[in-house]
Amino acid sequence: MRSFLSLLERIGRIAEDTALVVLLGSMVVLAFTQIVLRQFFDSGIGWADELVKIIVLWLAMVGSIAAARDNRHIRIDVLSHVLPAKLVILSRVVVDLFAAAVCAVIAWQAWRYLQIEIEWQETVLEDLPAWIAHAIVPAAFLLISYRFLVSVASKIHAMVSGTSVEDAA
Repeated sequence: MRSFLSLLERIGRIAEDTALVVLLGSMVVLAFTQIVLRQFFDSGIGWADELVKIIVLWLAMVGSIAAARDNRHIRIDVLSHVLPAKLVILSRVVVDLFAAAVCAVIAWQAWRYLQIEIEWQETVLEDLPAWIAHAIVPAAFLLISYRFLVSVASKIHAMVSGTSVEDAA
């Protein structure tokens, strides 16, 4: 079972990293193409600016998933400098549980908003249903919530087994 979970983790990591590279590369190429077309040919791609905005949204969401995966998200961590190691882990468990709950609520609300977009049949990029472009938001927050829960499980395991804070972080 552990090797299967490890395989899933590696597949997820590769998928996230690949998505980041593809999204960033396509955004740079598309924006550069727009600049060249506007400056030198007095033209441009009509839908490119809107697509770049959508790509930025996707980049932010996939980047957030990767940040939560690697525990590199924004964290205000004053307590770790004054508390003993066990209490640092306990405080991080509480904070990660809270973050998981908040992300789950945001995912739920984003899902509800997506349902409204589907009902109203809003579109982006001229003909694409808007919910397809915005589906990343509930999916990303759900995955981030999952990442925080996995982090909580590993920290609790560290507390029980006596592993150091850095190993559990």
